[in-house]
Amino acid sequence: MEPSDHDDGPHHPAPGRRPRLPGGPPPGPARPAFWRSPLRGPWLTSVFGLLLLVGIPVLFVTGLLSYAAYNPDLAPGNDQTPGKGLLGFYLFSWPTSPYWLYRLTQGVHVTLGVVLIPVLLAKLWSVIPKLFSWPPLRSPSHALERLSLLLLVGGALFEFVTGVLNIQLHYIFPGSFYTLHFYGAWIFIGAFVVHIAFRLPVMAKALRSRRLGTELRTPAARTVSEPADDTGLVTPHPAPPTTSRRGALGLVGAGSLGLLLVTAGQSIGGSLRGTALLAPRGQEPGQGPNAFQINKTAASVGIRARDIGPDWRLVVRGNGQEKILTRAQVLALPQRTAALPIACVEGWSTDDQHWSGVRLTDLAALVGLRHGPPGVFVESVQRAGAFRSTHLRDNQVRDTRSLLALRVNGADLSPDHGYPARIIVPANPGVHNTKWVTRLTFGGTV
Repeated sequence: MEPSDHDDGPHHPAPGRRPRLPGGPPPGPARPAFWRSPLRGPWLTSVFGLLLLVGIPVLFVTGLLSYAAYNPDLAPGNDQTPGKGLLGFYLFSWPTSPYWLYRLTQGVHVTLGVVLIPVLLAKLWSVIPKLFSWPPLRSPSHALERLSLLLLVGGALFEFVTGVLNIQLHYIFPGSFYTLHFYGAWIFIGAFVVHIAFRLPVMAKALRSRRLGTELRTPAARTVSEPADDTGLVTPHPAPPTTSRRGALGLVGAGSLGLLLVTAGQSIGGSLRGTALLAPRGQEPGQGPNAFQINKTAASVGIRARDIGPDWRLVVRGNGQEKILTRAQVLALPQRTAALPIACVEGWSTDDQHWSGVRLTDLAALVGLRHGPPGVFVESVQRAGAFRSTHLRDNQVRDTRSLLALRVNGADLSPDHGYPARIIVPANPGVHNTKWVTRLTFGGTV
C-alpha cells in the first residue's frame, strides 16, 4: 500500500529490504558542483596536455637510449630484467662516439623528467573531476576507459616518483629500480598512446577555441569559466576567480624553471654545477685530482684493504691463454691517456677527467688477440651489490680511448674511484665503468 498524501510520519523499510538510494551521485567530489574553480576546462587542460605530448615522447626515447647503452642483448649480466620478452627488443650496438653521448641523453632524460613534474601535477589538477565521475562504471566500454585512465595516471605517477627517488639515491621501493622503471615505462607509454589516440581531436578542438595571447592578457578580474560542454571539466557553479589562466600558466612555468635551475647543473657541469641544489651529485666534492662525483664508495660495497693492497693481481684471459700481473707490471705497460666524463643513470655526470692507463686493446694483445679483439667480461673484487661485473662489446674494447685506468688527473686513483684499476670507456654508463677490476676475460664470460 502506497503512503497517502496525509501520511507524513517516519517510514522504515520492510525487514530484509535495503533502503532505496536517492538518485544522482553521493555528496562530495562525485558531484560536479564540488569542483568550483572557474579555470578548469578543456582549453587549459589541453595546454598542459600539449606540453606533455611534446615532453613525454622525448622522455620515452631517451629512456630507450639509456636501456640500449647497457648493451642489454650482450649477456644476461648486463640486463637482469625478468620476463621482458618482446619489451627487451634489441636496438643497436651502443656507440663510443661522441664520447659525451650518454652524458647528453641521460642528462636530458632526467632533467626533462624533473622539469615536467609541475606540468604533470597541473594536468592532473585540471582533470581531477573526471577521476570522480559518477557512476564509476556505466558500461563495459566505460569500464575499459576507466581502466586506461587508471593505468595512465597510475603509470605517470609511478614513473615520476620512482625516477625522482632514483635521482635522490633513495631506494625505498621494493625490488630493483631498473626493473620497476622499465616495466612501468611500458605500461605508462601504452596507456599514453591509447589516451592520445582518443583525445587528440578533442584537444585540438579545445586549443582552437581560445587564443593563447588573449588568455595571457586577461587578468583574474575578467576571468570567466569556459562554456559548458560534454567533457565534464567545466564547473556548473564557478567560484569567484582568485587567479587567471595567465597566473596558472605562470605558476606552472615558474615551477618548471625553478626545477630546471636546481637540477640541470649536475649534468651540464662547469660553473652551473653549484646550482644543482636538489641533486645529490650536483656539488663539487672538495679539491684535488680525485675530487669528483662518486656513487658508491669502497666502504659501502665492502672493499677491504687487502682486496686492493699489494697482493692485488690483474688476471687477463682469452684465446686459451692467461696472464697474471701485479700493479707495477700493469704500470710498466705502455700508458695512454683519455679525457672522458663519468655519466650515471641518476642524471649526474662529471666534467672530463684526464685518465691514464693501459688500452684494452693492448691488454687483449697480451693473450694473443692483437687484431680485432672481441668483447670483454670485466670482474671486480667487489663481492656484493649490483654491477660488480659487466660485459663490454667489441666496439668498446677496440676504441683507443677505452682504458684500464690506473691514474686520474695526474694522481693514483683513490680507493673510492676504483684503485688499483678501473674501466673507463667513452659514452659508457657509469655503472659499466667497473671499479676495483681484478679479471678481464676477452671473448668469454668466465
